[in-house]
Amino acid sequence: MSEMMDSVYKGDCKVLHHFEALSSIPRGSGNEKAVSDFVAEFARQRGCSVVQDARHNLIIRKPASPGYESAPAVIFQGHLDMVCEKNKGTEHDFTTDPIRFRIEDDMIYAQGTTLGGDNGIAVATAMAIIDTPDMAHPELEILMTTEEETSMGGAFNLDASPLKGRMMINFDSDREGTLFVSSAGGINVYHTVPAVWKESELAGGEPFTISVTGLMGGHSGDDIIHERGNANKLLGRVLDDLRRHIRYELAGVSGGMKVNAIPREAEAAIYLDAPGRASAAERIAELNRILQDEFQASDKGVTVSLEQAFAAYSGTETPEPGQVFAEETKLAVIRLLSLIPSGVLSMDKSIANLVRTSSNLGVVTTSHTEIVLKSMARSSHRSQVDDVVRTMETLAETAGVDFRQDSYFPGWPYRSDSKLRPVFESAYAERFGKPLEIKAIHAGLECGVLIEKMPGLDAVSYGPNLYDIHTPQEHLSISSVERTWSYLQDVLRELKG
Repeated sequence: MSEMMDSVYKGDCKVLHHFEALSSIPRGSGNEKAVSDFVAEFARQRGCSVVQDARHNLIIRKPASPGYESAPAVIFQGHLDMVCEKNKGTEHDFTTDPIRFRIEDDMIYAQGTTLGGDNGIAVATAMAIIDTPDMAHPELEILMTTEEETSMGGAFNLDASPLKGRMMINFDSDREGTLFVSSAGGINVYHTVPAVWKESELAGGEPFTISVTGLMGGHSGDDIIHERGNANKLLGRVLDDLRRHIRYELAGVSGGMKVNAIPREAEAAIYLDAPGRASAAERIAELNRILQDEFQASDKGVTVSLEQAFAAYSGTETPEPGQVFAEETKLAVIRLLSLIPSGVLSMDKSIANLVRTSSNLGVVTTSHTEIVLKSMARSSHRSQVDDVVRTMETLAETAGVDFRQDSYFPGWPYRSDSKLRPVFESAYAERFGKPLEIKAIHAGLECGVLIEKMPGLDAVSYGPNLYDIHTPQEHLSISSVERTWSYLQDVLRELKG
């Protein structure tokens, strides 16, 4: 386990103290054993029974408080893993190093990395529930899953038979005052270009790096509606523009870190001769002007740059000196970067400001053998997910490249007869004196997977204010966590049957 740190948060909220303790434990997707063991032992020490499976999922049972013994059991659910992203130049090993907090006014940030509020705040809230003996509540089944951020593998492989609750509070939302009651499904899609190499034929050619930087990024479901720039798509646009004006050779492309994050940075390794360098500099200056005009509202920091020598960028094996893509490989990569659908594809006409279908070209990597372009398609309608996948498969057939798909996760349908939703609404109105907003979300939640395992499950999703999740700018509102913790206790108190 990583080193423990002196507390940065000095307030009284039990949730935030537990959240800071979690920050010392590595918990990237696929690396959840340590945090699973930590939470399991924490629960056992406080008298709770624990089931821990081979995937490190946890089912923690806390008995009903006095007077609630006959009330139906309630599931409180979140996930143990987090997205691990860091700023370029930040030295941080997510397998060993703690997440280091910094506080600015009401907000908690990390230092150059993702914060892990998604979904560490659910884990911390579960720990606070376990650690509050005088709290009024029905029997609670605390379900903490793994690998949510990559494949929902924990939820998909969960044996749900020990769970008897048929009401579930998912705590993986990021908007205080909004209760989510439906979510999109999705699937990962891969286009793979076999890498055919040749010796550079450009007389006097020298290596350069084209970089696209300065983008906001964000969650590929929740933030896709903001139509922020996608670094991989913009890199494709730059490369396609340049090939129409100058001669250059391509030796590698790389961009993005997670398929469910809108990529903020992307790079290409190219060779240019002296005339090509001058022309490329002129075109890139013009493209900077165009892109900064187009994205002034969403990504005013967008920048395309040209620097001599190859950058040691992540996700790409540095090419051998003088080795470049054969022309058919170069064109296939550029065409795919240009043509793979990415962004909002359709809006839901029945719910205001809800994206129905989208796609995100999240990750591009180059190795000595292949170039892989990885996308995630999402929709609240399975038929539209299938349609996007067919479009991408047709594109692969047209381009003559390999295609595959995996990691489908189901959507979560709206339930009109929910008994849980009215309790949240009445408790919110009582505490805050205003109505609770009821919404659907375009991001994927585990509710869909768990509802398939537990037919008839009545689910809602709630949580405190989190911002810029899946990016190193992720931050969490302290006051929102404090309010949400009090509100959750109100809800649990009302679930007496």
